[in-house]
Amino acid sequence: MQTRKLGNSGLEVSAIGLGCMGMNYHRGPAPNRSEMIALIRAAVERGVTFFDTAEVYGPFTNEELVGEALAPFRKDVIIATKFGFDLGPGGSGSLNSRPERIRQVAEDSLKRLRVDTIDLFYQHRVDPDVAIEEVAAAVKDLIAEGKVKHFGLSEPGDQTIRRAHAVQPVAAVQSEYSLWWRTPEEEVLPTCEELGIGFVPYSPLGRGFLTGKINETTTFGSNDNRVWTSWGWRC
Repeated sequence: MQTRKLGNSGLEVSAIGLGCMGMNYHRGPAPNRSEMIALIRAAVERGVTFFDTAEVYGPFTNEELVGEALAPFRKDVIIATKFGFDLGPGGSGSLNSRPERIRQVAEDSLKRLRVDTIDLFYQHRVDPDVAIEEVAAAVKDLIAEGKVKHFGLSEPGDQTIRRAHAVQPVAAVQSEYSLWWRTPEEEVLPTCEELGIGFVPYSPLGRGFLTGKINETTTFGSNDNRVWTSWGWRC
């Protein structure tokens, strides 16, 4: 397996990563847990070292799945997870990147992932109610404490990237990018190149639509986010 360094961060990952969201969340009925653990471990055996999860997937259960599956390989893998939603007791599920919430997510994710430090901690979505400088500063504190190694942003605009990076270097930006969604080419990719930030594309096969295995007769479960795509098409 080839590897890539994410920008100037020094964080080295396999060229192909494994997004784990669909293993128990947002892709129809949850698959068999033991089969998904076996799948993750088979990916490690094939050279994959980069795994992606998030607090909101489930919520919580996807991190637990990934943590269990990768526990025997902790020294050999990079785990990325995300914060940014109000999912605590009584939480509304709305965006929440207040510093106190970021810290709580970090503490909880460490336990679910069975790790001592989070390799890559993304803000899942930009919170318009919290200045990105405050978000970056909160993650900077966690890095200083050894609870997080690298800071990332998911789906930010170019100005958000610049403002965050000025407070705490951003190791990676994660955005949707594929043959049918190329918006990052306009501003995000040039900004990442200029600042030395790695770019991590998600859904590079268009959520499966570019694989040739989905057509007008394909049906999805009610909780599958491909029922309504981000472009509003009914599938």
